[in-house]
Amino acid sequence: MRRKQQGITMIGWIFLLIPIALVGYATIRLAPTYLNYMRVARSISQVADEAKGDDSTNATTLRVALEKRLDIEAVEFPSPKDFTIRRDGQTWVIEVNYEEPVPFLYNVQLLATFNKSARIGKGGGIDP
Repeated sequence: MRRKQQGITMIGWIFLLIPIALVGYATIRLAPTYLNYMRVARSISQVADEAKGDDSTNATTLRVALEKRLDIEAVEFPSPKDFTIRRDGQTWVIEVNYEEPVPFLYNVQLLATFNKSARIGKGGGIDP
């Protein structure tokens, strides 16, 4: 009497679990990078919110406020020098573009690219 086997073999489990383990490991390696980005984004948003109604806003006051906020949030990378503060018509624009490589396996790295900006002044708002 022949019986029909059911289920998955050990090799099948290995082929199933290896990709799941790699994705889980990548998530663990990338989590601190994204948490740091969230602190950077929160710092930019808070500086933009604080400076909304102030007519005496200039690049120096925005940079000082941003440096203080990054210090409070304990952001070490990107440095305050990596942020661009410029005038665009009636609004001020604070933006940061940076890449952060994350070691993954042996000589393989994951590269996370971030872009965040906020407008301060008339018609201003926070860009995604």
